[in-house]
Amino acid sequence: MNNVVGVKFRKPGKIYFFDAGNLNIEKNQYVIVETSLGDEFGTVATVPKQTKGKKAKEPLKKIVRIATEEDINNYEENKKKEPDALKICQEKIKKHKLKMNLIDVEYKFDGSKILFYFTADGRIDFRDLVKELASIFRTRIELRQIGVRDEIRRIGGNGICGRELCCCSFLGSFDAVSIKMAKEQNIALNPSKISGSCGRLMCCLKYEQDVYEEKLKRLPKIGAVVKTPEGEGTVENVETLKEVIKVKLKDGDDYFFKKYDVKDIKIIKNIGKEKIDIEEEKNLKELEELEKLEELESSENNNDEI
Repeated sequence: MNNVVGVKFRKPGKIYFFDAGNLNIEKNQYVIVETSLGDEFGTVATVPKQTKGKKAKEPLKKIVRIATEEDINNYEENKKKEPDALKICQEKIKKHKLKMNLIDVEYKFDGSKILFYFTADGRIDFRDLVKELASIFRTRIELRQIGVRDEIRRIGGNGICGRELCCCSFLGSFDAVSIKMAKEQNIALNPSKISGSCGRLMCCLKYEQDVYEEKLKRLPKIGAVVKTPEGEGTVENVETLKEVIKVKLKDGDDYFFKKYDVKDIKIIKNIGKEKIDIEEEKNLKELEELEKLEELESSENNNDEI
């Protein structure tokens, strides 16, 4: 049996799991954990759970100890140094005339390394910058290029819903989001409405997608021929979550529309037609570009090694 706990290293970030051994650990406690990058300072995010041994490529790394007062003071001292390090690095970037935007700086707990996070268009030759920073700080320096989604996560902000951005509050990792999700959820294909502060497709499109996919398996497509209590008609609209279908029916030479619960109709021919207006069709090219960028960055955003 393993005593497993989840640990976070940043407020908006992934939860990583560690073997607590025989330590008596509680949620929100500070701990020192063993990682591939050395010992790290983290916060317990999930209560300990007893689990049976599972098949895994590698065993869980261990929690070294519950953080002492000295550990906490060391961590806080490192955090106090970060603003000055950020300022110095910005000055050196300007000196070397590098086209990069410095976003954040992070001291490793044991002082063995300082990480500088930046965004840039394409690759940057920052070898001279690293040498100069290493001579100033007398420790290992790593410059890590991040995507715009991680940039916004570190800067912070509010979404169009008025709440703190998901990536800044609870979202551990970035899932791939696609235009297909917006279509299936009957959301207008308007870049300004389905793009987040980062300029990429909104992460919240993913939240209800599993429910939509499950329901859409049972529902007719727009354009499908269905049998209703009033006769045969074609599906004009589908309210997926309510499972309500709007059907176009013929009455002599006229047509009328009526809504039905999906249980009250029978699908005769489920050949649909994609419903998209002219304005949305113009927006598709822009959205497809966003989707491509999303795919390129998704692997970078989820490659943290612990």
